[in-house]
Amino acid sequence: MTQDFGNGERVRVREDFPIGHFRTPVYLRGKTGVVTRKLGVFANPELLAYAIEGPKKPLYEVRFKQTDLWPDYVGSPYDTLHVDIYEHWLEKT
Repeated sequence: MTQDFGNGERVRVREDFPIGHFRTPVYLRGKTGVVTRKLGVFANPELLAYAIEGPKKPLYEVRFKQTDLWPDYVGSPYDTLHVDIYEHWLEKT
């Protein structure tokens, strides 16, 4: 199911801990960010790690506030982290 997130849309990273190879950092699970752009559609690396061909997945760049990721962050409250995340890891908020 394609969700097709738009630029500026708030999204939450799925809080899931699957067994096997995955490409989404654990520290982002359950966190909310903002889509900054759609990067395109690519083969799913979670399947490719096992030499399995599967449907291609949309990939997004998502911006997170550092203070939302790490409550004890001592840098500027305006500091952000941009991460490329496949659509199947994102949920609308």
